[in-house]
Order: sequence, then C-alpha cells, then structure tokens
Amino acid sequence: MMATKQILVVENEVITGMDIQQRLKNLGYDVPAIVCSGEEAIIKVKENKPDLVLMDINLNSEMDGVEAASIIHSFSDIPVIYLTAFSDDTTLSRAKITEPYAYIIKPFKERELQITIDIALYKHIMETKLKESYETIREKNQWLVAVIESIGDAVIATDPKGTIELINPIAEALTGWKQNEALGKPLADIFNIISENINEKIEDPIAKAIRDERFYGLADNTVLVTREGMKRYVDVIGSTIKIDRNEIIGFVFIFEEINWRIRLKTC
Repeated sequence: MMATKQILVVENEVITGMDIQQRLKNLGYDVPAIVCSGEEAIIKVKENKPDLVLMDINLNSEMDGVEAASIIHSFSDIPVIYLTAFSDDTTLSRAKITEPYAYIIKPFKERELQITIDIALYKHIMETKLKESYETIREKNQWLVAVIESIGDAVIATDPKGTIELINPIAEALTGWKQNEALGKPLADIFNIISENINEKIEDPIAKAIRDERFYGLADNTVLVTREGMKRYVDVIGSTIKIDRNEIIGFVFIFEEINWRIRLKTC
C-alpha cells in the first residue's frame, strides 16, 4: 500500500492554514504541521522531511516564503508550491529564482489544489528517477572509460555518424593525435588507413562494421598513416555498438601495431 504523502503548510493566517489543512486531509494527504514563519518551516522540513511544502510567499516574520524556500533547497530537493494572494514584481522575480514547482493563487478551489499538488509530486518523482539514472550512467561510463584507457590495445570509439567520442592513450600514441584534438573529428581524419598494396583499396571500417557487425582485420597489409606521416602496419578489429540488439549507437575499433610481425615475414 502506497504511503500517504505528507505536506507541510506554511501559512501566515492561522485560520487559512487550518482551512488548507482540512482540504488536504479531504484529498487524502497528511499534514504533519502548520507553521506561520519561514524559520519554523525550515525546522519542520528538517524534522519531518515532508513530500511537499505549500509555502505562503508573504509571511509576517523576518524571513518571507521565498527566502525560506531558498534555504530549504540548499539542503533538500523537496518540491515547493507557493501560495499567494498578491505579490509585487520584485518578490515574484525572487520567487522564480528558487524554481518553485507551481503557484496557487488565493482563493483557490479544492480541485485546483489537488491537480497542482499531484502534478508537482509526479514531476518530482520523474526528476528524481532521471537524476538517479544519470548518476548510474555516469558512474558506469567513468568505469568503462577507466577500463578502456588501461588496456594494452589502441581503442577508438565513435558515435553513429563516425565522429570520435573516445580515444585511449595507446591510440593516441599510434595515431599521433591527442585526445583533445581527436574528439569530435570524423574517424577517417584520425584513423587514416590505407593498403600497402597499390591495387588494393581499404574498405571503410564503419561500412564494414555495419555490414558484418563485427570484423577481424581489413586488408592483408593494412597501414596506418600517422599524423606525422609515418606508416605503421596494423591489425584492426571493428564492431558496432548496439542497444537492445538493434539500434546502432556507435562503433568501436581496436588495433595494434604489427611491424614486428611484418619484419619476421621478410626475414
């Protein structure tokens, strides 16, 4: 069974606050407290950790609702909905900076109150999930990048259009391109490969990866031309990067220098 959502009411007028409390209870919400100052609101948020705060902008205290909401946001992501009958442009401009989830203009109907609260709570849940997803993805990406940078082969990864998004230190050393120079450039500009055989043309590695999904080697004598114009014999492995085994979200190419192997063949 879903827990009852708790809403803290911060209202300047005691009678109005009690009326709002009763309306919220009629709608199925729990109201742990009604307070009439910004200072009390901050204390109650820390103590009760409500799901949402209904905050009157104009409070008869040294701290108004906008300042209280700003302080609450400094230690909590609890959504705030402002209650107001009237506020000057300066106060409303200050209120916008605190990024409230909504405004409710007094007097309001119960249905309006319910819809506004439901939307704010749903939006907060979605934002929390997106934030958690982002943090998980970022942690996984950091782990993945660390692994790729530590392996002993050269690795270049691109987006679906062939724009370089990752190049590890070994690939930097072999191509002569530093990461900050290579990122965002087309693969062909950095991974410049040709065939040593005059009459043999090297197939575009991206086109080959799309056709075969995964390939091991291109031409027999594949040569990487470095940024400085040096020629290195290389073995290349290429693959698509897919999600749900269907949509291509990029390509990865792993290669190693094999000059030593070529020299052995000619001995």
